[in-house]
Formats: sequence, C-alpha cells, structure tokens
Amino acid sequence: MGWGKTGESGRRRRPDRHEADWNRAVALCAAQVPLVWLAWWFVMEAGRDDYGYGGGGYLGICCVPLILPFIGLFHAAAQIAPAAALARLRPRTFPGPGWAWHLAGSVLVGAGWSVLGRVLWDRPVGDTLPWFAGVGVLPVLVLDRLRGRTWGGWGVWLRSAGAGLVLFVVCGVPAAALAGDYEPPRLSAGQLAGEWRDEDGGVLRLVRGGRAELTRVPVHNGVAEEGDFSRCDGTGTWTFERDNEFMDTDRDGVLLRLDGDCGEETYWAIGGTERNPELFVLFGDPDAGDLRILGRD
Repeated sequence: MGWGKTGESGRRRRPDRHEADWNRAVALCAAQVPLVWLAWWFVMEAGRDDYGYGGGGYLGICCVPLILPFIGLFHAAAQIAPAAALARLRPRTFPGPGWAWHLAGSVLVGAGWSVLGRVLWDRPVGDTLPWFAGVGVLPVLVLDRLRGRTWGGWGVWLRSAGAGLVLFVVCGVPAAALAGDYEPPRLSAGQLAGEWRDEDGGVLRLVRGGRAELTRVPVHNGVAEEGDFSRCDGTGTWTFERDNEFMDTDRDGVLLRLDGDCGEETYWAIGGTERNPELFVLFGDPDAGDLRILGRD
C-alpha cells in the first residue's frame, strides 16, 4: 500500500497515484462530516436538555458545505495520510492486505490524537478514542475500493458529496425518529426546597415557606449590557412558578427575588432529569448566552 508517484517523462503530465489518492482522501473525509455530525448528535445530544438555547445553532448547518473541503483537508492531513505512511513502514514479509494495515495505522493515529486531547484538555480517552478512531474507518475502506478507477478529481468530489448526502438523509430520518423529545422533570415546591450548588462554589438554599439564602449565586444585575450577571450573597424570597406566561418560557421554575440591591429578580428554570434535577439560567443571547446551572448535592 502506498501513495507512490507514477508518470512518464517527456509526455503530458497526468495526475500521479499520490495526487489521486490524496484528492480522494480529502473528498471522502469531507463527505463523511455530516454523517459524523449526525452520529455525534444522536449519541451526545439527542433527547437531552438544550437548556433553552435557541435554534440559531441549527441555522449554522447551512454554512457547513462551505467549510467541508477545509475539514476534509485537515482530517486527511492529520489522520489518513499519516496512517498511510505508517502502513508503508511495515516489513514486506508481514502478511495482510494493504487496506488492513492502513486501517490499523488510522486507529493508531486516532489513539494518538485522543491521548493529546487528554494531555491538553483533560478529555477522557475512553470518551474520545471511539470518535478519533472511528472517523478514519470509512475513508480508508472506501479509498481502497476506489483504487484502479479512472474517476477524475471532480468526479470523486461529486460522487462523494452525493453519497454523503444520501447516507445523511437515510440515517438521519430514523435517528430523528428514535431520538425523542426532551421533557423536563415535573417537580413540586416541596421537591425544590433544599440546597442547590454550582461548580464555582455558589449555593442557593430554598427554605420551605418561601425564604431564600444565597452564597455567590448568579443573578441578573440590571446593567444595560445584555448577558451580564452578578454573584450575590444575602437573602431573599422564592416562589414556585408553573406555566407562567410572563417568564417567556414554557418551563416550570423558581422566581428568585433578593432583599438587597445586589441584583434583580432571576428566573431559574427546571432542567435535568427526575433523578438529577437542575435549575438553570441562560444570561444574554439565547443562541450563545452564558449558561449557569445549579444541581443537588
């Protein structure tokens, strides 16, 4: 297996095997991006709480075709081509088809990226390894099947784009049907009473009867800049709100009012699950705001 050069001197230059394989690898990597995004969405996001984020993120999908070639180029350069180089290093006496060695090299390179993610961003290897290793499987296998075909550069891109679109639609329809819609837990005022904490040390204690005690709890601060909030200490009151049309949300939640002038009233909507309920506020832009979450101890 290899991406070696071919051609004859003195004649009109034709694309060599190295260039053909490279172009095909980039096209295949680009074509599978929507399918990989669909798989990630189904595994990581489908049927889960979106915390009130707007639909603006989905509009960004319309821009994906413009960046697919660059994503394909990066993926081919970061995984598929290095894997091919590793496959060429095997002794010729070692048995096995070239595609199998290329695939093994791709998994090895993916494992390396997974370890790098652990070192730089503290991402668990067990979570990232299946993704980094898996995204190299389809390009490697299809690339091997394409060898010997006389498709031109544009022919490969058009066929890859068409196949990627078909796979995305065919897989996307059942994925959307199986995902289901998220439903926040239905809690009572008694279930909401108690302590709620965030990752930054904030504590909100909701006392039965409507009293609230705050320690570094985020609340709206009332300044003109949208999205700003303050962390407040002190006391206040809280009320359980169900189906309140004036809160611009269809979620039940807690309306928190402070006694002092640290911040303004803040509506903490209910999220999470029945087993692990949460209270959250999205400060600022509904599509890209500052999300703050309180959970049980």
